[in-house]
Amino acid sequence: MSELPSVFGLFDCNSFYASCERVFRPDLAKVPIVVLSNNDGCVIARSYDAKPFIKMGEPYFQIKHKLKQHGIVAFSSNFALYGDLSQRIMTLIESMVPAVEVYSIDEAFADLSGMTELDALGRRIRAQVLRSTGIPVGVGIARTKTLAKLANHTAKRLQAQTGGVVDICDPFKRDWVLRNTDVAEVWGVGRRMKAHLDAMGIRTAMDLAKADPWTLRKKFSVVIEKTARELSGTSCLALDEPDSPKQEICCSRAFGKRLTELPAIKEAVATYMMRASEKLRAQHSLCKKVRVGIRTGMFNATEAQYANSVIIDLPYPTDDVRMLTKAATEAVERVYRQGYRYSKAEVMLLNLCQPGEYTDDLFASNQPTDSTKVMSVLDEINNRWGRGTLRVASVPSSPEWAMRRSLMSPSYTTKLDQLWRISCS
Repeated sequence: MSELPSVFGLFDCNSFYASCERVFRPDLAKVPIVVLSNNDGCVIARSYDAKPFIKMGEPYFQIKHKLKQHGIVAFSSNFALYGDLSQRIMTLIESMVPAVEVYSIDEAFADLSGMTELDALGRRIRAQVLRSTGIPVGVGIARTKTLAKLANHTAKRLQAQTGGVVDICDPFKRDWVLRNTDVAEVWGVGRRMKAHLDAMGIRTAMDLAKADPWTLRKKFSVVIEKTARELSGTSCLALDEPDSPKQEICCSRAFGKRLTELPAIKEAVATYMMRASEKLRAQHSLCKKVRVGIRTGMFNATEAQYANSVIIDLPYPTDDVRMLTKAATEAVERVYRQGYRYSKAEVMLLNLCQPGEYTDDLFASNQPTDSTKVMSVLDEINNRWGRGTLRVASVPSSPEWAMRRSLMSPSYTTKLDQLWRISCS
């Protein structure tokens, strides 16, 4: 029995962060939007209509006049909102296709092998995501993952003609896309690689598809060889398996203002540990060591600079936020020095393992069953009523040192007190 030919779909949200902000602000449907990094530092996302005026990475304080001049609305990053909408989108896609690889917060590959009427399927999924979440999605369908990326790029580039869905399984359509796409737009080809390919006369995706794969492998790498083979229709990249549990978990953030006193820094570290422990329990892991570090700003020549960290061994592998927080705050006391203006702290969970993976010593302590039950209740309450509803006492609800996010939209889907309100008048 012959194997079914491979077919991949790529579902990519359009200007995802900006689209999330528009879902609950229909008045901004035709208003250009930018989203800022932590502490409202620089631009990390732009709507299509903002791209001609604002470059990615531009510092916010330098472009305020440009934003005002062009009527561009800026938002602080609201990652809780973006993450929740992403999860909803991925769940919808997973319910309509056999297998999915979540590639990033706004992208997912799907295995469509053996399915029929692919264009209609892509439009059906696109319509369902838009109807259920308000997020527009581009859909690319092809015989390989690289071609699916290219089809998706074409779907967005020619939105008016394609309706956001492009199927290039047909060789004639595939070749048209390859001929009309610059090689720089190919997945995995960056600016430096484009310069090398230009020197070889490879200027379009079609040129790369027709290039000799072995020559590309010897001159560049196996990655470029596989890219060329994928463009020519040979599938080299399979759908990835779900990620295995992380071996390290880190939570590192800059303070909203410089801190000089130990209690405030301990509060920050306790808050970061709360988040790190949530990630630890989400992947059902235990932690054996904790690393805690603090540092001053490293780029201001007029300020005294200092950075230090310490690793703490835990008495037994644990996911109990109480023990982890106690270890982390005690570690801060060991590295803190008076006389400095601290800008950032970091907590890292090390030597992670799954329950039952570590070798028990006859006299070694294990995490008490009661601790596991308490953490289960903690997560259940916070999942239901919103992150931070139940927390350790050392984590403040509204700290003065919190990140600057003066332009942040409400958490419409993750906090009960910030649900969208509709008034009838």
